[in-house]
Amino acid sequence: MIGTALIGFGWWGQHIARRLKDHPDFDLRGIVEPAQDLHAQIEDLGLGVAKSYEAALSDPSVQAVILTSPNDLHDSQILEAVAAGKHVFCEKPLSLNAKGALASIEACRNAGLVLGIGHERRFEPAILALREMLDQQALGAIMHTELAFSHDKLKGLTSDSWRTTKAFAPAAGMTQMGIHLTDLLIAFYGPVASLHAFTADRSLGWETGDVVTVQLQFEAGMTATLQAILHTPHFIRTHVFGSDMWVEIRNSTHPDTPGGTATMERYRAFEDTETQVFDWTDSVTANLEAFGAAIRGEAPYPYSDFELLHNIEVLDAIILSAETGEAVQLNASP
Repeated sequence: MIGTALIGFGWWGQHIARRLKDHPDFDLRGIVEPAQDLHAQIEDLGLGVAKSYEAALSDPSVQAVILTSPNDLHDSQILEAVAAGKHVFCEKPLSLNAKGALASIEACRNAGLVLGIGHERRFEPAILALREMLDQQALGAIMHTELAFSHDKLKGLTSDSWRTTKAFAPAAGMTQMGIHLTDLLIAFYGPVASLHAFTADRSLGWETGDVVTVQLQFEAGMTATLQAILHTPHFIRTHVFGSDMWVEIRNSTHPDTPGGTATMERYRAFEDTETQVFDWTDSVTANLEAFGAAIRGEAPYPYSDFELLHNIEVLDAIILSAETGEAVQLNASP
């Protein structure tokens, strides 16, 4: 078992804690949570409260840390973990800027440590099936992709939450959901050449806004659009248009909630369609298990350094475009 410390017991930290507390691959040695009013909930799960991040890092039984801390702490906490010789799994976003992401990636690689990232949507069965079709060029030439990931799970947040601010959660829903979509697009198609982003505040009154939409063009030639809305009923859609076939995935699932299905429709012509239904699987745990397998040396962690960095370069460009109203050019070939 991998001795692990969890850093943060907020909304997502609680999801991670429940998944790991009885997992055979991980020994959750303690949870670092500055808010003392949450300590009773940690203990009710049968888990221990670590005194501090420094105490967790100095514990020789801890081999890895999982960061579910606020976005602005990721850079410093990763570097501290590396200095202590710990593997790191960081919730998205890896960083709020490309410079910070690059420093974290280089520090982990130079130290021979695994850097995991909380982009679990790559592990969904329907997405895995789509990735196999793309790898086999079953859709023909890829023309365009439309991605959406929206929900209202956070609508009750008040304006004093860091998740509502431009400083810590910029470009509306980008660091909440949209960054999962850019991760998928980069995994599918490689480097982004240019993009144009727009944000809006339609109902929540948050400084960062509640709607983001982005138009992207890739160096490989295809285009894409994405949207993330923070105040609408749950909606996840993945639609890829090829010259020979289009494929649409509609989810009645969410990564954090068991149950539901994802439906994939494959369409070649009116008379030539197929539909496949995929049951929910725990993609969050699958990602953590891949992180554990990489620590044990059983398999490489399935995210390249380029993908980790470029996703934050794209985030930087989206933030800039939304603020200026202008398109942004990128130059990020691996």
